[in-house]
Amino acid sequence: MEFLVRSAGRTPSPCCGKSMSVIGTRERKARESSGETIVYNIRRLGCDQCGQIHHELPDFLVPYNRYKAECIESVLSNPSTHDVPADEFTLFRWFEWFHYFVDYWANCLLSIMLRTNQDKVPLHLTSANAETALHRIGRLVGNAPRWLERIVRPIVNYNLWIQTRSAFLSDDS
Repeated sequence: MEFLVRSAGRTPSPCCGKSMSVIGTRERKARESSGETIVYNIRRLGCDQCGQIHHELPDFLVPYNRYKAECIESVLSNPSTHDVPADEFTLFRWFEWFHYFVDYWANCLLSIMLRTNQDKVPLHLTSANAETALHRIGRLVGNAPRWLERIVRPIVNYNLWIQTRSAFLSDDS
């Protein structure tokens, strides 16, 4: 199965906010919670100002990850009762990835809230707090389904997403 992914509006460049032009597409595979792999045709966009290339990802895809956001979210929210068909090493990497970046993401979201003058910014969130990582993030984006998508989208759109393609390999590598 293959899908073309395209946003309805014009997307500004995350790096400089200028307009972008479509320069092509590329295939992006993602696994569903059923284990099925779906192929998405993702538009490649070039920034008209600085020439940076960006890929237009839908909300349900996490940059540099091969499973849909709902799969990762299911594992992080319900570690013992999820039904995601992934090997133990993949699950381990997801937990490591989440716990490594949760404070950074919380600070990014707080920064975005302050930049956009949003009301009710919870400034008392710190890593020293006794809450779990999920609780801290939940106070910023809510704990309803699709919370991972609500973390990823603003951070990516403000060009704050950190590339982790080669992170969390074994210490021996």
